[in-house]
Amino acid sequence: MRHNLLAAAMSAGLGLAGLACTGNALAADAATDAQIQELRAQIASMQERLDQLQQRTDAQSDINIASAQSAEAAKATQDKVDALAKTVNSNQFSGKMFFDLTNIDQTSRGTTTDASGNGFDVKRFYLGVNHTFDDTWSANLTTDFQYVSSLDSAADVYVKKAYLQGKFSDAFVGRIGSADMPWIPYVENSYGFRYVENTLVDRLKFGASADWGLHAGGDLAGKRANYAVSLVNGGGYKNTSRSSKMDVEARLGFVPVDGMVVAIGGYSGTLAKDTQSVDAQHTAQRGDVLVAYAKDRVRVGGEYFRASNWTTVLSPLLDSADGYSLWGSYAFGSSGISAFARYDRANLSSDLDPSLTDRYYNFGVEFPVRKGVKLAAVYKQDKRQNESNTVDLDTKEIGVWGEVAF
Repeated sequence: MRHNLLAAAMSAGLGLAGLACTGNALAADAATDAQIQELRAQIASMQERLDQLQQRTDAQSDINIASAQSAEAAKATQDKVDALAKTVNSNQFSGKMFFDLTNIDQTSRGTTTDASGNGFDVKRFYLGVNHTFDDTWSANLTTDFQYVSSLDSAADVYVKKAYLQGKFSDAFVGRIGSADMPWIPYVENSYGFRYVENTLVDRLKFGASADWGLHAGGDLAGKRANYAVSLVNGGGYKNTSRSSKMDVEARLGFVPVDGMVVAIGGYSGTLAKDTQSVDAQHTAQRGDVLVAYAKDRVRVGGEYFRASNWTTVLSPLLDSADGYSLWGSYAFGSSGISAFARYDRANLSSDLDPSLTDRYYNFGVEFPVRKGVKLAAVYKQDKRQNESNTVDLDTKEIGVWGEVAF
């Protein structure tokens, strides 16, 4: 009996122990499941964060790509703008027009000529482009349009300047092609009223303002001196024909005080008339002197020339000519309105027809309209005659002259 009770007690104890172990095991399993669930939640949270981070990274990457593409597009656009700006800055365009609306009263030996009447003229219209290759090299093309109602039945267009320039220093600038000659443009700069009338040598056709050939010039001694020399065909820019010899024109100028210029010049050649089939009989020569002052409101000056055989290069006869021009102007106040006057006198044929003279004068008032535009009310008279009365040409002209420059 005791044994049975002992066995039963032991069995009951073992059962309770087993139940305790089973309870402990179940509790441990429950804790593990909770930990696993917590870990899973943490992993899910981390995965969600990783996904969000990836999305942000992808979005930022798209932004970076878009920014890079925008930057590349902006750079390409800027490159095009820079290239266009470089092209524009390398090409400088310019223009200058001389025009007039006048009445002409011209008589030849007392008889009114067909040049008389009212009319509008475009004496000159220059259009030019200057291309700069670099600090040394550049090129220029300038066209010359002309229509004079009393002389031409149609407009004429020429290439006045077409040259390649090399500026190696202020003291040496070389040009190849058709370019300004040393004398006439230099005097025009001192005269200041080219749109009203040509300067003396140009007006009387004892020189050309531009010609085809080799040209050099520059400033010396801190711009207190200057020079220019040209080796040219001799026929002027309107005549591109060749001759057996080339002509030479040179100028040496000085600036003794600010605003004042003193210059001497000379020309020697056959004026493109000495060809393979025609021999020149003489060499045309011309000597020039200029003294001028232009500063503040005052502009005064004078030009003198003497030429030999200019009209007799192909003739066995000798002849010479000489003349002078005096001019002055004064600007009133700050408005820019100026009064001006000029007087020319020339002996056109001292040897063959000593009495043949040309007397010219003008006077007027200039009115600046705006920058680059000016008008002038002017009266002119040009009288050319000799004692035998074979030449008696009297031209009076009154009206408005203008210049447009850009």
